[in-house]
Amino acid sequence: MEFTGSEYRGDHRHGRMEGKGEYILPTETRYEGDMKDGMFHGQGTLYFPNGSKYEAQWDCGIAHEGTYTFADGLKYEEENWPYCDGYDRRFYTEMCHGLKPAGRSQLTDLDPPRDIPKGCYDCGDGFYDPVSRVVNDYQHRFLRNADDDEHEWIIRTCRKEWDEITGYKPRHMYSQT
Repeated sequence: MEFTGSEYRGDHRHGRMEGKGEYILPTETRYEGDMKDGMFHGQGTLYFPNGSKYEAQWDCGIAHEGTYTFADGLKYEEENWPYCDGYDRRFYTEMCHGLKPAGRSQLTDLDPPRDIPKGCYDCGDGFYDPVSRVVNDYQHRFLRNADDDEHEWIIRTCRKEWDEITGYKPRHMYSQT
């Protein structure tokens, strides 16, 4: 464990992690559940630092028949998932608690939204600095370097620290003849 930065608290059998236990990864992702021969095995849940969780039936370290629940309580469904389809763009918290009055709409599913560091983007699992091309988690710890594809996707898709006018912008207000 000292070599991987992980931590385990729970039952042991024949010097191996076996029985009920809690396994904490260096990323602070935490598994709680059944272990067998040092692997996730049986019923168990992964808890992620952002508040989301993945509950699954595990077999020799491989998840089967799992359910992912976002930090706000929304469960992911592979088919017929009503969230963020082409017709209904409300956030889950808005679906549960209703829309706010005009002028006070939500920018993210968090209310209030996270403050993004100057010059950065919120890319869903952390903040992205387009100059250094580094993604740090929300506690400002290094996660990864962005490759060209991720860089382009974040720039095109994610919420920025600064405001830009969005919506219809005519090329010429009035044409002069």
